[in-house]
Amino acid sequence: MKIPVTPRIALDEEELSEDFIRSSGPGGQNVNKVETAVQLRFNARLSPNLPDAVRHRLEKLAGHRLTQDGVIIITAQRHRTRERNREDALARLLELIREAAVPPPPPRRPTKPTLGSKLRRLEGKTRRADVKKGRGRQDGD
Repeated sequence: MKIPVTPRIALDEEELSEDFIRSSGPGGQNVNKVETAVQLRFNARLSPNLPDAVRHRLEKLAGHRLTQDGVIIITAQRHRTRERNREDALARLLELIREAAVPPPPPRRPTKPTLGSKLRRLEGKTRRADVKKGRGRQDGD
């Protein structure tokens, strides 16, 4: 089954794999028995559904969650149930892919200041210099 990410990108469920691990932190006696945390794995480098530009940006955005093999690992343990953690991990992965799918802004073209802005700047500098000149000793004091 396809998981829609953007209008042009959809992932196959077979591309995702889940491992269940024990959550860290407080939880009483239950924490030592139940594996509710989820590790979601997605091989971004081998995914046929990602365009090259999106794949490249995704690998940069993933940061420490990306392994050397190109697998993105997302660990979710915020919730007490497996199902909520699965939904949380999938939502975080899809958000990461959506962020990578947004094209970068066009490069900035430097512009030159207008003649008017140059003249205003110089006029302001002259005015300020006159104010400072008036602060010194006055002749005839």
